[in-house]
Amino acid sequence: MAEIIKGEKGGEIAQSASLAAERDEIPAGHFIRSKEPKWYVVHTYSGHENKVKVNLEKLVENRGMQDLVLQVVVPTEDRVEFKDNQRVVKTRKIFPGYVLVKMIVTNESWYLVRNTQGVTGFVGQGSEPIPLSDEEVRRMGIEKTVIVLNVEVGDAVRIISGPFKGFAGTVEEVNEDRQTIRTKVDMFGRATPVELEFDQIDKI
Repeated sequence: MAEIIKGEKGGEIAQSASLAAERDEIPAGHFIRSKEPKWYVVHTYSGHENKVKVNLEKLVENRGMQDLVLQVVVPTEDRVEFKDNQRVVKTRKIFPGYVLVKMIVTNESWYLVRNTQGVTGFVGQGSEPIPLSDEEVRRMGIEKTVIVLNVEVGDAVRIISGPFKGFAGTVEEVNEDRQTIRTKVDMFGRATPVELEFDQIDKI
């Protein structure tokens, strides 16, 4: 069974108990090429995440493997800190020691990623990479699904997921860029303002 690594932001990464330690080439025909690319987690030396991203992207471009390795991401978040009464925005890695790669696993793509400088192995069962589930991808915010929701200020909506599921409210603000709306729900006889994502509501 895979262990679960939880980042401070609450994202989840499935990791096996051990990572492949040797850089030997996998047997020919070991992997069957899938039709759809998936997100995989790659373990790196501490502090080498950005270097791995740059090195891997260069290798992919030089070898013309863009159809197999589509995207390399080092998940980060911005944190606002106050120093000497000044507002400072600092960027930090959400999962130190890990890089996320969207790829189609074949012998060639596995070997390319596995032998990129700074990489220590895939997260998976032995040498077999395990892809992230759609739910894990969504929680980590790697890929954003744009939802077209025809709602305007004043529209009535019903909340279909989250802690306020089952409540109804009236839209007070719509943020298309963030894919959120602001509304108020009646709780304990009091109107409570809440911010909801588009996929949490239905228009009534």
